[in-house]
Amino acid sequence: MQERIKQLAALVGRPLQKKRWQMAVAESCTGGLLGAALTSIPGSSSYFYGGVVSYSNQAKQDLLGVSLETLTAWGAVSEATAREMAEGIRKRCRVDLGIAITGIAGPDGGSPHKPVGTVYLALATEQVLRIEKKHFGGNRTEIREASVEAALQMLKAFLEDSGDLDIS
Repeated sequence: MQERIKQLAALVGRPLQKKRWQMAVAESCTGGLLGAALTSIPGSSSYFYGGVVSYSNQAKQDLLGVSLETLTAWGAVSEATAREMAEGIRKRCRVDLGIAITGIAGPDGGSPHKPVGTVYLALATEQVLRIEKKHFGGNRTEIREASVEAALQMLKAFLEDSGDLDIS
């Protein structure tokens, strides 16, 4: 795991621990790398509840509550699916914050409309929903690691915006 990913995971962990928040993750294209990054930090059990690797559409429906209608209309790699994944993991685990990643890590599976490297990230709390679309270059490993880093950056920005993370 890249050192900057570990540093970001440690940085976002401190305010979550201080707030006594619990978080959970729903991952598709990253296959558990976000959960691994978060749990690489000693003490992360105080804020990391767990995660679901929902690689198949059926797992997204069964484990996270992503609707068949969403998957049919928009596909597994979409803003709508990322939103339902983040909201689903938060509600099903009864935690304060859910983060989701869904994308196409390659080398196959892309299309002209959704090329390899297309990734959607979502962060959900009871009051906040943030969704980002990214496009990463590189090989499968690089795309997966870039996706994890982007999810941690999204969490960092959320914590900064809410006043819970001061990096000055």
